[in-house]
Amino acid sequence: MTNKLNWGVLGCAGIAVRSVIPGMRASETAEVLAIASRDLAKAEETAQKLDIPVAYGSYEALIADNNIDAVYIPLPNHLHMEWAIRAMEAGKHVLCEKPLALNAAEAERMVGASAKAGVHLAEAFMYRHHPRYTRMKEIIKSGEIGEIRGIYGNFTFNNAGDASNVRYRRDWGGGSLYDVGCYPISAARMLLEAEPEAATVHALISPEHDNVDMMASGVLEFAGGVALTFDCGMWAAFRNSLEVLGTEGRIEVPSAFVGDPNFYVSTNAGRREEKQETLNQYALQADAFAAAVRGEQPRFAPSDAVLNMKVIDACLKSAYERQRVTIE
Repeated sequence: MTNKLNWGVLGCAGIAVRSVIPGMRASETAEVLAIASRDLAKAEETAQKLDIPVAYGSYEALIADNNIDAVYIPLPNHLHMEWAIRAMEAGKHVLCEKPLALNAAEAERMVGASAKAGVHLAEAFMYRHHPRYTRMKEIIKSGEIGEIRGIYGNFTFNNAGDASNVRYRRDWGGGSLYDVGCYPISAARMLLEAEPEAATVHALISPEHDNVDMMASGVLEFAGGVALTFDCGMWAAFRNSLEVLGTEGRIEVPSAFVGDPNFYVSTNAGRREEKQETLNQYALQADAFAAAVRGEQPRFAPSDAVLNMKVIDACLKSAYERQRVTIE
């Protein structure tokens, strides 16, 4: 491996083209050497557009490339496990889009494969690599806002008119809980440094969209009477905010996952803005991944993705069966 980590990308998904590949380019550690599609013409077109040296007409060909150190997987959710495992068995480190898999059992298989192959596996939650979340945790631990009483989060957007979108294929892992609900869920787990005990979720299940959850509202129960109250949706106006409510104050994050990095702290002493540097979260993610590949302890172990999938499993079960679900 050279000074930079040599990346290959499996698929030409929008998130890869718009955000992740440019973010890798902006990082200190990444070189994007190849991109693959099952349609060679599409791979070549994307490679030319993004100035990527090599285009492949199959995922197998990219995985077999000895010049590639790591593979980024932005494929539809139902393909994550297969191609992550195949890449890891070929000795490649893997950054896989969220959610890592369709369920916790698949995620466990992927984590097991990474350990067996001796490679690094990470779930692509780019937002949590921004230092503002470290700052938020410092404020919480300092006691400035008192004891946490609840967390409130949301992530919604409206793309319901795009009927052919992969997000609206239930057998492919479509739905708002998989696509955006995973963000407030992972954020609450990270900030509380704890796992929820139960989930109750109510959802808008849309026959027009292959019966995926187009909107979901839920409560995750944590120990001590603390809860995450959240909603997520793909058929609602755009928003992505987070609030941490304490006995003595609160933290408000108007753009919790994408957008303006600044946040606000309110206590009896007043309200202040915590100004944060505007950084490319995808570049930070790439640098954190490279550090883990080179032997540093990752901030988020692969097992974290399994735990997040357990919560999503419970949320989906609750939404479709209309019941409170205990999380083991």
